[in-house]
Amino acid sequence: MASVVTFTAPVNIALIKYWGKRNEELILPLASSLSVTLNQDEMCAKTTIAISKDFTKDLFWLNNEEQTFDNPRLLNCLKEVRRRAFEKHGDKNSAERSKYHVHIASTNNFPTAAGLASSAAGYACLVSALARIYDVDGDISELARLGSGSACRSVYGGFVEWFRGDLEDGTDSVAHQVAPLEHWHDLHVLVLVVADSKKIVSSSKAMKQSVDTSGFVQHWAEVCVPKQITSIKEAIYNKDFTTLANLTMTASNQLHAVCQATFPPVIYMNDTSHSIVRFVHAINAVHGQTNIMYTFDAGPNACLFVRKSFVDKLASAIMKFFPPSPEQQETYFRGLTVDLSQDCSCTHYDQLAKEANINIERGKIKFIIHSKIGDGPREITEIGRASCRERV
Repeated sequence: MASVVTFTAPVNIALIKYWGKRNEELILPLASSLSVTLNQDEMCAKTTIAISKDFTKDLFWLNNEEQTFDNPRLLNCLKEVRRRAFEKHGDKNSAERSKYHVHIASTNNFPTAAGLASSAAGYACLVSALARIYDVDGDISELARLGSGSACRSVYGGFVEWFRGDLEDGTDSVAHQVAPLEHWHDLHVLVLVVADSKKIVSSSKAMKQSVDTSGFVQHWAEVCVPKQITSIKEAIYNKDFTTLANLTMTASNQLHAVCQATFPPVIYMNDTSHSIVRFVHAINAVHGQTNIMYTFDAGPNACLFVRKSFVDKLASAIMKFFPPSPEQQETYFRGLTVDLSQDCSCTHYDQLAKEANINIERGKIKFIIHSKIGDGPREITEIGRASCRERV
């Protein structure tokens, strides 16, 4: 009889970015990073793991398609969990159980490999389920890091920092929670999905190219990031949105500057991405204060953070500047509800669009997911219980 567990795990969005490794094998970063965890009801990975003495081989499915199990990162996670399990229990039954074959089925309810942190959610979910089925205790962020660096930040909710660490074996390169989701519960995000296809250049490949060729990356990692980490944590503790926004947007711009300074250059943002940047600055200028902040990970998709009181105004402004095509109309906004009747305070939006060099066309954004700050991985204990809603 098989032992079975199922977990869900969240997406995290980096505010201070992770880019580049000082150790490729152990996935040790050049610099620390800091992120915010999103609510799993809108975006999550879901993983079911079964182990049994009756299984004849290891199997892995991603989004209902069988994948090769010969994945070094997957195998490293499994190997380390089994080692910890044997170290904890050390008996004959545990040794025998660690030899059982494993079946893993994982799905995402959002686009995979499109710059929306699918690997972070996926590996955080994987190690959470593995730790549970093998009865491993303690911090699992180091385990998640072995699968995908940013995954270590998805094992906690709220605001999370991933320490660079100094030790060669990586045991001090772990994540910890800076502030729980309750600390700033009215912080919301609109994820503007510009492209939902797989990236041409993977983050891992691009990071290595940057480390090998970009003249900016070392200065960024050694000078810029440490100052930003200190300042943004203070902004989080004080719930200072303006400072948080300025630091986050600057960090996003610096990441993509490093990518462009890579040889050959790595270009993730497209024309629509740059239009969104100009849109945010234009709306903030109209209101005379910073109400919206953007950040882009390794992809063209934008994450726009706002306080809850400004969500509906932002959604209404998006409808004017980036209107959906007729076919997109009914499913344009997904996740938490928005009230599109709210005035976005842009009565002359056509003139504003012209000044901001935004060409208003339908269908430039595929869809938008409205979410908020969320918690860490969840175990599903009720058979048939829905843990996350289907989106794509």
